[in-house]
Amino acid sequence: MTNQMIDSQIQPPVGPDTTAERVPAKQMSKWTLYTRRFMRNKPAVFGIVVFVLLALASVVVPPLSGWDVNEMDFLNLSTGPSSDHFFGTNASGNDTFTQTFVGLQRSLMIALVVSIGVTVISAIVGTAAAYFGGFVERTTLIVIHFFMVVPTFLILALVSNNAGGDWRVISLALIFIGWFFPARVIWTMALSLREREYVHAARYMGVPGMRVVLRHLLPNVGSLLVINFTLGVVAAVMTETGLSFIGFGVKIPDVSLGSLIGEGAASVTSAPWLFYFPALALTLLTVSMALVADGLRDALDPTSAAGGRA
Repeated sequence: MTNQMIDSQIQPPVGPDTTAERVPAKQMSKWTLYTRRFMRNKPAVFGIVVFVLLALASVVVPPLSGWDVNEMDFLNLSTGPSSDHFFGTNASGNDTFTQTFVGLQRSLMIALVVSIGVTVISAIVGTAAAYFGGFVERTTLIVIHFFMVVPTFLILALVSNNAGGDWRVISLALIFIGWFFPARVIWTMALSLREREYVHAARYMGVPGMRVVLRHLLPNVGSLLVINFTLGVVAAVMTETGLSFIGFGVKIPDVSLGSLIGEGAASVTSAPWLFYFPALALTLLTVSMALVADGLRDALDPTSAAGGRA
């Protein structure tokens, strides 16, 4: 009896828990980690939902509204919201509901084109200047610092005014004046990356310089580029709105949120719907993108506690 008790103490019990092999945990990809951290940020999720809904509405609503953006209803001149015109009409009889969503579409197009252009140019110029150094770096910084002190808003107003309100020219002008500061920030960040071992190894192996920039430096500043792109959308919308508000941006027959707000501001007391509906669309757009940018910053920053634990 004693020997059996001793054997039972020495030998561990055999069961499904002890015989089963331990299964190694599956390694989580960094994009899965970023997505989970982002989805835990409720304001950021709310912001991206609002942005997607606004983008879809800007595409779907104008064809289904029943009114063309420049169509005039002479029986309803400067009338308030009604069943025929949900957001009312302006003094020319144009449907404000249709114009608001067409203006939202135009502002979104300008913002996305400008933000993509600024992000691409600033990323390539900033990382290339940091990698090549020497004459290339000095020349790039001289150009950046020169344009950073030039009154670019006056140049932008002059170019857009001579372009007759063409949104494509305005987008190019916004790209031209918008890449300097982000490029300098990326250059500062890339200075430390060019001293990494894998960069030196690629250089010693004879890999072309631009290939090193595109394959090794740019991916390592990807988180900064994503945040710059998101904030660039907000900055482009606000700049275009300001230009159109003072008459240097998009002009008739085209419309944008800025031009609609500028037109509505002149009659905010007599016809407030002309101002408040475009202003509400602009506010929702900028606030949603700001929330998304904050969420991306917290999700991509490993030192941030706002995204929670994976």
